[in-house]
Amino acid sequence: MAKTLFIFNTLLLIFLILCPFSPTSISAEDDDHFVRPIDRKLLGLKKEKLSHFRFYWHDVVSGRQPTSVPVVQPPGNSSTAFGMLNIHDNPLTLGPKMSSKLVGKAQGFYISASQSEIGLLMGQNFAFLEGKYNGSTLTVLGRNPVFNKVREMPVVGGSGLFRFARGYVEAKTQWFSSKSKDAIVEYNVYVLHY
Repeated sequence: MAKTLFIFNTLLLIFLILCPFSPTSISAEDDDHFVRPIDRKLLGLKKEKLSHFRFYWHDVVSGRQPTSVPVVQPPGNSSTAFGMLNIHDNPLTLGPKMSSKLVGKAQGFYISASQSEIGLLMGQNFAFLEGKYNGSTLTVLGRNPVFNKVREMPVVGGSGLFRFARGYVEAKTQWFSSKSKDAIVEYNVYVLHY
């Protein structure tokens, strides 16, 4: 029994000394193992390229089948709708007509975040449904002062074929109904991706 206990303790000591995670092997240099460079080819990434996409974003808040719905209404005394929150699942089409070919969906939110003008905070994924980008997404998060002729917002990432994506979008209103609040916005997306 004593011999078995001695062998066990000796093996345990050897294990603790040799184990890379043992307390005796931790040093300041081990912090370098938290992050390390890797070759992009290990992730299947090839040469980075710049692509331009153009499509139309249809925000339908009226009718029986809206694509954008209010979740939080603004207080009654706000001239800028400050505090309003809408969630959307808007069609992205090749042309400005809703009947144009559907290439994806814009899924996200917009919040009226300015007390001095109609300025939105927008967060949305462009989920592509067409061609080689089917199933891939681009993520946009930024400020949208809607009455500016052209608004720029950053592309902050993506998934699928858009992993490591970065770039920007330019949004330009093509049509807006002051009565229904429906809108059609042209998006030009400039994105660096692999």
